[in-house]
Order: sequence, then structure tokens, then C-alpha cells
Amino acid sequence: MPDSLSRTDKEFSEIYNRHVDTVYRVCFMFLKNEHDTEDAVQDTFIKLMNYKGEFESEEHEKAWLIRTASNHCRDILKHFWRKTVSLEVVGESEDEEDKSFEVDETLEKVLALPDKYKTVIYLYYYEGYKTYEIAEMIGRPDATVRGYLRKGRELLKINLGGDNNEKK
Repeated sequence: MPDSLSRTDKEFSEIYNRHVDTVYRVCFMFLKNEHDTEDAVQDTFIKLMNYKGEFESEEHEKAWLIRTASNHCRDILKHFWRKTVSLEVVGESEDEEDKSFEVDETLEKVLALPDKYKTVIYLYYYEGYKTYEIAEMIGRPDATVRGYLRKGRELLKINLGGDNNEKK
């Protein structure tokens, strides 16, 4: 494909349908609020429409979308206004059940982890990526990703009420 205009509506729709759930979960992991998540998913796919490169495979496409969504969500979270004004409670009703996926207690604890840990834990356990694949996606060495996984597991164990003194 020479440029993004050569990607047909059908091809774009197929990519969207293949990966929208994953992109939604990644964005929700960062933003923790349905409305901001939906905006971030839309922005991610708009970036895909403007992307001029080619994908080697469906996995490459998925990795690009995850990295793009993660970076976009980090940018949103860095924004000054967002840091000073919390909108998480505004406009949300208790009876909203329109979530695309269920958030159980474990996922809530994963989402509460610091970004570097929650990202690798989520990609490893929920999306099934290998550590070297995650390393490529987040631009860190494989050993660093394994370290984040180890520390993330330790934090989860504490947060989920595991016994810190038990040995493997």
C-alpha cells in the first residue's frame, strides 16, 4: 500500500473489527472511565486511518494499535487540565451496564498498579503477549519487562491479600 488512502473501507473495517475490543481494554486500563476510553479508541483508529505504513501481519497490526493506544492514553493523562480536574464521577450513573467487558476484582487491582507494571501485566496475562513482544511494544529491554512483571506480581499478591512470607 503506497499510502493510507489505498486502505479501503472494507480493509479498515476488518482491522477495526479484529482489534476494537483489545484497543478498548488497553484504553480502559489507562483511563478507567468509559467515556474517555471511547474517545481514545476513536482517536486511535483515526490515527490508523492516517498511518501510511504497511503491516507485516495481523499481530504487527495489533501491536501497532496497542502501542498507539497506550501512547495516546499516556498523553491524555499527562494533560494539565486532566490532572487538576477529576471527571470520573461527573455524569456517570450507577445503573450504567454498557461495558464491553467485565472488570473483576483482579483486573481492578491490575488497573490500580502504577502504569509501568499494569501495562506489562495486562499485555502478558490478558492479551497473551510474550515478554520480548511487550519489550518491543513499550520500547524497553526484555529484562526490564521481566522485572516489571516480577514487581507487578509482587504488588498484586500484596493487594489481593496473598501471604508475603510463602516461598515458591
